[in-house]
Amino acid sequence: MIRLAGPFTQAQAGMLDLAVMDAARKLHIPADYVDVLPDVCGGRPHIRGTRVRVSEIASRYVYQGESVDDIVEALPQLTLAQVHAALAYYYDNHDEIEAELRAGDEFVLRMAGRYAPHLASA
Repeated sequence: MIRLAGPFTQAQAGMLDLAVMDAARKLHIPADYVDVLPDVCGGRPHIRGTRVRVSEIASRYVYQGESVDDIVEALPQLTLAQVHAALAYYYDNHDEIEAELRAGDEFVLRMAGRYAPHLASA
């Protein structure tokens, strides 16, 4: 296994992400790690056999800056292969997963606006 020492600039990190994505395609990561079932996770892509959505893994990795090892530590029911497969799915379906993340953010903002006044007076 190759370990790269950081810190990296955002541009360098983006190039590394592209390199990881390209390597994943060349390795043909098995598609049997990710499911999209109408009765699980609201029909959103998730890790097979779990209720962990691809969007959760992508958010942790891309926006919260967690490493793959950090994600496996936080979600010990997952393997490194499952997390890597979820990230490969994210990069292959970027627009779909980003739309899901935006919808979640918008929902949180709507609920905060709706219930924040009631919480402040409690």
